[in-house]
Amino acid sequence: MIAALFPFSRATVMLDAVAAAMILFLPVMGWSIYLARSRKRYTRHKTVQLSLAVLLLVTITLFELDLRLNDWRQRASASPYYDTILFPVLYGHLVFAISTVVLWIYTIVGALRGFARTPQPGIYSSRHKRVARLAAVDMCCTTISGWIFYIMAFVI
Repeated sequence: MIAALFPFSRATVMLDAVAAAMILFLPVMGWSIYLARSRKRYTRHKTVQLSLAVLLLVTITLFELDLRLNDWRQRASASPYYDTILFPVLYGHLVFAISTVVLWIYTIVGALRGFARTPQPGIYSSRHKRVARLAAVDMCCTTISGWIFYIMAFVI
């Protein structure tokens, strides 16, 4: 078995790394939103969001590979929640995670099509704000539900 990153965890290094990375992800996402809303730094916002999207794509790919190569269920079976609510919590997390991916792709593709190469407020702005807010809330729900699952499956 591959050792865990954290001594208190039964997870693989990759699962631990994803849990740790999400602690940093939300503040960076929030900072990026602040740049656009309050500072009118639209190009920086675009750069940060595209960087986060690429980073998230790489992380999700490595994460999914890790799940297929290493038996996460065996590591989680020591949890007192394994035979009770662990899988419903996982399914709830997956609802958020999958919808987040769909919303992020929709938001990013829409922004790339709806704004000029150097982004500025325009006709597409109100739609982008609505969809991006939903995507940001969904990302928060994905992160929180992921932490809950991680703690229930690999820490407790």
